[in-house]
Amino acid sequence: MAKANLIVLYVKDPLASVAFYRKVLEQQPRVEYQTFSSFELPGGFTLGLWAEHTVAPEPTASGHRSELAFMVEDESAVRAHYEKWKAEGLRIVQDLTEMDFGPTFVALDPDGHRLRVCLYDS
Repeated sequence: MAKANLIVLYVKDPLASVAFYRKVLEQQPRVEYQTFSSFELPGGFTLGLWAEHTVAPEPTASGHRSELAFMVEDESAVRAHYEKWKAEGLRIVQDLTEMDFGPTFVALDPDGHRLRVCLYDS
């Protein structure tokens, strides 16, 4: 059985995205090429950043209808990420707010991909 373990985001400029995710993830990429780079994520996942003009077959739709979520242990960790990312200049599109599933906020990467910080599901 195949194991799902790679999340790929199509990006305009992989090297600019690498610089962004290097800061957000606080680590170096596992691989870094002109058209594709990747970062190891906890839990056995890898985040891939692929130059959208080289994706094959070419994507048939555009837009950002999904999120990359960063689940943290407690409310203070959500607040800490919010303050840190805001101080680092990340574009915050949903300020720290309380939702049905707890405190959360949303930032955007350079390509407009949504990055949500929230609590672990209980």
